[in-house]
Amino acid sequence: MNVVDDKTVVKEYFNATGFDRWRRIYGDGEVNKVQRDIRKGHQQTVDSVLSWLQADGNLAGLSICDAGCGVGSLSIPLAQAGAQVFASDISEKMVGEAKERAENTLGNIDNITFAVQDLEALSGKYHTVVCLDVLIHYPQDEAAKMITHLASLAESRLILSFAPKTFALSILKKIGEFFPGPSKTTRAYQHREAEIVNILESKGFLIDRFGMTSTRFYYSSILEAIRKSE
Repeated sequence: MNVVDDKTVVKEYFNATGFDRWRRIYGDGEVNKVQRDIRKGHQQTVDSVLSWLQADGNLAGLSICDAGCGVGSLSIPLAQAGAQVFASDISEKMVGEAKERAENTLGNIDNITFAVQDLEALSGKYHTVVCLDVLIHYPQDEAAKMITHLASLAESRLILSFAPKTFALSILKKIGEFFPGPSKTTRAYQHREAEIVNILESKGFLIDRFGMTSTRFYYSSILEAIRKSE
């Protein structure tokens, strides 16, 4: 599958059957055991990133780009904390759901802007750029291009999550215990941490914090990269 096909598959999936499935997973309604486990893992990743940002004590007024915002799991609490948030996703339905949840949660959403946009078409400059649970949908060459572009948008910090590529997790994936079956998701790609780090360092960043979320069906590494001082 080539680059264009991967993006097309992701866009079409999250505007069709995938939208209903992941809206339930990222919500608080009834789901099955696997979906409940993925919901738990995703929320742990979001909570980890929020704790990092809140720990710095300067979140209010900070400009943050949430690239691949989904239904707003990260964007909404960031806006609640006073950050100036630009939230985008390749899926029109996901963005619509995120905007609706933001309106229901926040009422006044002057400090959060939503856009339906391909990640590599994003422009502007932000203090912090965050991209969670997106790279899993793309192979290494495409992920590298995305990381490079996101790095160009980040003035100070870039936070990424990705499915780590290790021998043990590769085996789990092959025997069907790592991700839901092909009828329930897009292709799932794992990435080597060293390759992600090399890309970030080549773009002038240093790794500042590292995190890991691990549940039965959800595995995600989180990296916070800080731009080197000139």
